[in-house]
Amino acid sequence: MLSTIAVALAGRAGARLAGRLGMPTSRDSLLRLLRVLPDVQVTALPVLGVDDFALRRGHVYGSVVVDMATGGPVDLLPDREMTTFAAWLQEHPGVEVICRDRAGAYAEAARLGAPDAVQVADRWHLWHNLAGHLERSVLAHRRCLRELPHPDQPAPAAAQQDTTAENAEDTVAPARELRIVTRTRERYQAITALHADGASIAAIARTLGLDRHTVRRFVRASSLEELHTKTLQRASLLDGYTDYLHQRWIQGCTDAAALTKEITALGYRGSDKTVRRYLHPLRDGRPTPPARPTAPTVREVTGWILRRPHRLEPGDQVRLKQVLAHCPQLDAAATHVAAFAEMMCGRHGERLDDWLTAVEADDLPELHRFTAGLRRDYDAVRAGLTLEHSSGRVEGTVNKIKMLKRQMFGRANFDLLRTRVLHAH
Repeated sequence: MLSTIAVALAGRAGARLAGRLGMPTSRDSLLRLLRVLPDVQVTALPVLGVDDFALRRGHVYGSVVVDMATGGPVDLLPDREMTTFAAWLQEHPGVEVICRDRAGAYAEAARLGAPDAVQVADRWHLWHNLAGHLERSVLAHRRCLRELPHPDQPAPAAAQQDTTAENAEDTVAPARELRIVTRTRERYQAITALHADGASIAAIARTLGLDRHTVRRFVRASSLEELHTKTLQRASLLDGYTDYLHQRWIQGCTDAAALTKEITALGYRGSDKTVRRYLHPLRDGRPTPPARPTAPTVREVTGWILRRPHRLEPGDQVRLKQVLAHCPQLDAAATHVAAFAEMMCGRHGERLDDWLTAVEADDLPELHRFTAGLRRDYDAVRAGLTLEHSSGRVEGTVNKIKMLKRQMFGRANFDLLRTRVLHAH
């Protein structure tokens, strides 16, 4: 009974339950019972899945091997290196199908450890990769989003409004640069300089006191403008209230505290400091330019293209049609995304070659990078778009591992975690 409690709840929580059941024990005793449990014997696995999980997020990772027939884990590996998984496959012959994500290490390990097995690229990861490249495609055409006419106005009126706004902007003194824009520019200059000198991402992160993920994002950015666009298009608490603020400002109400109270009654949940910061450029006494309609963000347009058309709100459908009519490149990208979705959901892998040819015939550099990756992993991608296998059960096992690891309160060394995962199934 104590061993079963240790497998289910680990040390601390297990000790509390055991005490309530009249079997008082300590958490260390329960952990000792975990350590002496025998290994689970691995039988023949015709279809398996593999994925990584975090022992210490961002630093230490392991791999989980799952029997796709039962959905249960059969082994945990101490890292996610190619040599480790390849050696495991050689020790367990007979594997016919390997479900995996797009990681190159697992692909190479499968080629070395089980050369006759069919590799299947997971469909969710394929869609996730396509979404990332689509977002960068929309980002490359962000100027088209800013040039969209207002949907409620005819073209001449819209053109007249744009001219009026431009004239008003000419009379307004340039606004001070936002602090986040200045910080982004300074970080970009520092990171690119160190990277040009040959410094690694980890070394740059230590030198500048930044997270490695931040440094990697700056290094991979194609330009500073790309970083500025992503920064400035973050959602703001004032979104949806700027028109009201402009209207009240023109009517003569310039008290930030009073305006904050008014928009708070309308649903605003931010502070008056945010309102003061927004109104600061308007306090020069010059005519206030009319508020322009808010252009859709890169993420909004990406989400509209990726969703099923019938799941979009009517207003979003109208805006998406307007975006696609205004930008032929995004219209072509949306057509290719819809075709890929139909191919993926219907498992029509035989259409992959035609889809790749059609994408590469259009002027869509970001989607060309996606197709280049598909061609490098062609066999696994086509199998993923054709066969019924996927990594859904593997992802579910990874979530269970996260739950079991959290129960161990920092005492989750690999051996104890492996024992719990394998015996808990």
